[in-house]
Amino acid sequence: MSEQAIVVFKPSGRVIEVQVGTLLSDAAVRAGIDIAMPCGGQGRCGRCLVQVEYGEVARKPSTHLSSADVEKGHALACLTVIKGNVVVVVPTKEEVVRRVSVEAKAEKIALPVVCEWQREPGIQKCFVQMEPPSLMDNTNDADRLKRALAVEYDVRDLIVELPMLQELARTLREADWAVTAVLERQNWGPEDLPSRLIGLLPGDCTATSYGLAVDIGTTTVTVYLTDLLTTEVMDIASAYNAQISCGEDVISRIVYAQKGDGLQHLQRLIIKTINELLAELASRNRIDLREMNEMVVAGNTTMIHLFLGLDPMYIRVEPYIPTVNLPPPVLASELGISINPHASVDCIPGVGAYVGGDISAGVLSSRLFQTDKLTLFIDVGTNGEIVLGNNDWLICCACSAGPAFEGAGVRYGMRATAGAIEDVWINRETLEPRYQTIGNLPPRGICGSGMIALLAEMFVAGVLDKRGKVRRDLPTARVRTGQHGGEYVVVWADETTIGKDIVLSEVDVENLIRTKAAIYAGFSVLVRNVGLNLADVEQVLIGGSFGRYINVEKAIQIGLLPDMPWDRFKYLGNTSALGAYTTLLCSDMRRQVVEIAGKMTYLELSADNSFYEEFMSAMFLPHTDEASFPSVALALESRHD
Repeated sequence: MSEQAIVVFKPSGRVIEVQVGTLLSDAAVRAGIDIAMPCGGQGRCGRCLVQVEYGEVARKPSTHLSSADVEKGHALACLTVIKGNVVVVVPTKEEVVRRVSVEAKAEKIALPVVCEWQREPGIQKCFVQMEPPSLMDNTNDADRLKRALAVEYDVRDLIVELPMLQELARTLREADWAVTAVLERQNWGPEDLPSRLIGLLPGDCTATSYGLAVDIGTTTVTVYLTDLLTTEVMDIASAYNAQISCGEDVISRIVYAQKGDGLQHLQRLIIKTINELLAELASRNRIDLREMNEMVVAGNTTMIHLFLGLDPMYIRVEPYIPTVNLPPPVLASELGISINPHASVDCIPGVGAYVGGDISAGVLSSRLFQTDKLTLFIDVGTNGEIVLGNNDWLICCACSAGPAFEGAGVRYGMRATAGAIEDVWINRETLEPRYQTIGNLPPRGICGSGMIALLAEMFVAGVLDKRGKVRRDLPTARVRTGQHGGEYVVVWADETTIGKDIVLSEVDVENLIRTKAAIYAGFSVLVRNVGLNLADVEQVLIGGSFGRYINVEKAIQIGLLPDMPWDRFKYLGNTSALGAYTTLLCSDMRRQVVEIAGKMTYLELSADNSFYEEFMSAMFLPHTDEASFPSVALALESRHD
């Protein structure tokens, strides 16, 4: 019998018994202790730091721990093996602050695509009054309901599955044979299937009908509560994806999914995140969760796999094959989604391993599939997904941009929450910065838009050279040598809420440049693969919640976006959520998004030898090809003048 050990976690006081040899991180998961592991438990990020107060453990070597750290009892939970009874102190996590997108003026959201949504509603509510059975009419309950629906609403071949049959007899009699049947039209394919009975309510309940559009992002989950009778977005709720504690990018989560019950744990986390948002929406709008009768979900391929409990392992390994691109509808009860248990949860189809349903939804809601203009669609997020084309053809790719612009990999990086620096300006003469924070609160860190602005300002002001190195000969105390090489002080410690100088170091700059280089290289390779140049692109559509905060001028100055007239750039907000909302409401668009996914040609960048060359060329500010960035050259000349 294996030797057992008792683990006590402080300050929660939770106690768990595990086998000797168990990782501290696994013990924490089993005990319900939330320890951040953005790298997926690979020991790369150093954020799962804990302190072993008592007991024996074995630490695997890590560059994140010095000998002095080990002497103090510090350990990385994902690299520490339990050897006997231990007491572990888990640092208190900073309270997570939610920031709902500026799209929160829900009443202003309208269908982005013209559609006759009333013609074929996905959910149909039909009120019928029936004569009760008698010795003269002994028709069974199911056929009696079908007969009434056929006569009054021309509903034919209605499907009534076992769970509904089990509650049919009681509901009909308790309602005195006057009920509202909730019908779901099954219309994802080229031909409609018979409607399915998903609810039976006493009395006339046809005045209301609710559905949900969900965007499962790697970082953020967004839910639109929608009135299916008017298309109005009644409310929006948004929160961070709880899976972040197991990895900040898709690769880290795929790795985590291979550990023990890692896949099941990740699925539980995303279901929990969604259910909490649903409860928030239901409470705020005084709606019973069971009145929500349909859900459409968009997300990248890995997020959809984790949501459905599908093993994502083979997405990561060559030749990068997902389990499925068009998942079948799933009952809410099968996933544990706390809405009408008989409601369908439909996932928008993806294209390949790294271009998922979020991009199909984006192509739909951006109307890229309808335009005759040569269009570049970029979804800026943890992964950089890119589509090029028009109404005749579409080609797409994905590049592992990484989460640098979302706060990871940058020492004082943070997500776009209260107190985050979101914009920066540097005086060209004094090199003194001015900044703006979210909520106009004292700064706590720098979010993605702030990092783009800061990087551009440091470069144009001459604080950084083309390689991203800090010039240390400048006449300002804000430029200095820190633990990680040269750095620039954005905010002095006494002006912050964290009591430390907020700086951007050369290591931070390198991570940011690597991220922007991957995105720029991705669309450069995509354009060249079809025999075109970036100058041929007539419009650039920027999707993703983060995308709407990007300053075009600053993004061009660092080489994140191509140097072209600003009027060619359009911000579209959360195109993934908008696409889910569109397909939720409109049967035609539901079929259209399936066609879009099937139409897109997927270019695997790892198989394209030119991607590495383009990437290395983009690892400079703004690029090694200075002729491609004339506006940046003018800005630099202006500085010298």
